[in-house]
Amino acid sequence: MSFDSFSVARPDLERLVARRSQQHHCSIAWGVVANDELVLTGACASAPDEVSTEHTLFRIASMTKSFTAAAIMILRDRGLLHLDDVVAEIAPEFAAVVGPTTDSPAITVRHLLSMAAGMATDDAWADRHIDASDEEFDAMVATGAMFAWAPHTHGEYSNFGYVMLGRVVHCVSGQRAQEFITENLLRPLGMHRTTWLRPTHDDWARPYDVRDDQRVADAPPLGDGAGAPMSGLWSCVSDLARWVGWLAAAFPPRSNDDLGPLCRASRREMQQVTRAWPTVRTPAEGEGDDAVPERIDGGGYGFGLYVMHDDRFGHFVHHSGGLPGYGSNMRWLPGRGVGVIALGNVTYAPMKMMTRRMLEIIDDHGLTPTISPSTSAALVDAAQRLAGLLSRWTDQAADDLFADNVALDESLARRARTAAELIATHGTLTLIDVEAENPACGRATMRHADGTDVKIDFDLSPLVLPRVQFYEVVIE
Repeated sequence: MSFDSFSVARPDLERLVARRSQQHHCSIAWGVVANDELVLTGACASAPDEVSTEHTLFRIASMTKSFTAAAIMILRDRGLLHLDDVVAEIAPEFAAVVGPTTDSPAITVRHLLSMAAGMATDDAWADRHIDASDEEFDAMVATGAMFAWAPHTHGEYSNFGYVMLGRVVHCVSGQRAQEFITENLLRPLGMHRTTWLRPTHDDWARPYDVRDDQRVADAPPLGDGAGAPMSGLWSCVSDLARWVGWLAAAFPPRSNDDLGPLCRASRREMQQVTRAWPTVRTPAEGEGDDAVPERIDGGGYGFGLYVMHDDRFGHFVHHSGGLPGYGSNMRWLPGRGVGVIALGNVTYAPMKMMTRRMLEIIDDHGLTPTISPSTSAALVDAAQRLAGLLSRWTDQAADDLFADNVALDESLARRARTAAELIATHGTLTLIDVEAENPACGRATMRHADGTDVKIDFDLSPLVLPRVQFYEVVIE
C-alpha cells in the first residue's frame, strides 16, 4: 500500500485527535505506521503557544518496558543468561525479595518479564521513584517486597519488577541498562532523538495536570535513575514509528535475511501471551461516534508488551505509558504491518482508547490488510490427488495418498462406495480452489462435471512426506 493510500484517513484521524485534545486538555502528537514506515503524522496543540510535531519529545513512561524486555532478550540470545535463571542468583542484592509463602518458587527473569512475579501493583509509588539512585533502590529492597500473589499464580503489573530487570541487565552486561539499551537498540534502529535525559533543546512537550477541569503546569519531570528501565525514556512519534515497525515486522515467520539487533523469533516471543490475565471489557469512552469499547476476548502479558485478541482485529499488541505530566500508547497488528502511536502531555492522558479508535478508522478505510494463511504446495498437491481419487477410485491410489490411519478409521471399501455414489450422481471432480487454515489443513472446493460444487475439509499428517490423514465432505 502506498503512502498516498493513507491520506484518505487523515481528516477522520485529525477530527478524532482534536476531540481528544479538547476533552483531555492536552497536546497530542500522533502517527500511523505501515510496512515499517511512518505514513501519516500530525499533532493538535492544547494552547496557542504549544507546537508539537512528529519530532517533539514526550516522556513515554511504561512504553519503556518493551525496550528493557528487548535488552534481556538480546542477553539471552547471546547466551549470557537464561529466562528461567533465578534473579537473586544474578543480582544478590535481591535475595530478600521472596514470595509470600514458604512454597513460593524463586523469582526468575521470566517471571519479571511477564508480570508473573506476583509483586503488588505499584503505579502511583513507582511514578515518584524513577530518579532513585542504585543505593537508594538497594535500601528499598533490603527487607523484601510486598506481594499480591505467590509468584507464577496470577498476572500482576509491577514496575518494581522492571527496575529489577534493569539491574539484571547491568549485572550481566557490565553496563547500566540505559547505556546497554542505547548502544544495542536505539542507535542500531536509528532512534537518535530518543533519550534517557530531559532534552536540553526546546522541542519537548512540557508536562501538565488537569485540576477542576483546568490545565495547570506540572512539576519538572524526575531525572534519570535506577527506576528508568521501568518508565524513563523520552521519545517522539518519528522514533517510535521505527520501534513499532521493527516489532511488527517480526511477523510472519519467514526464511529471508534476519538482521539484528534482535532476531525475529525473539521479537515474536515478546509478542506472545506468557501470563494470561482475566478478560476485561473497557467501557466506552466519549460520546457518539467517539465511543469505543475495547472488545477483548482474550490475552495477557508477553515480555514488556500487552498481547490481546479481539473480535475485530484478532491478534494485536500494545502498551501504554503514564506519568505525572504525560500519557501515551502504541498499538499494532502483527503480520499486517499497521500500527499507531499517540503521545499526550497531561498526567495519564488516556491515549489507549484513542489509538484503538485510530486503528478502527484506518480499517474503515480498508487500510489494514487481511492475513491469509499460507497455502503450501503439499496442501494443493494433496487436494488435487484427492479430487482424482474420489473421481476414479483405486485402492493403490488410496494407499499412496492416505496416511495409515485412514483405512483404520473407516474401511477403504466403504469410502470407495461413498465416492462412487457421489460421482454417479454428479460426475467427476475438478479442483477449483484450496483455502488454507494453515499449511497442513484446509478446505478444498471441487466442481463436479454437472457444475455442482462440493467442499471437502482435509488434514495432512505430521510427516516430512505428508499424506492425507483426514477428509470429510462439508454439508452446509
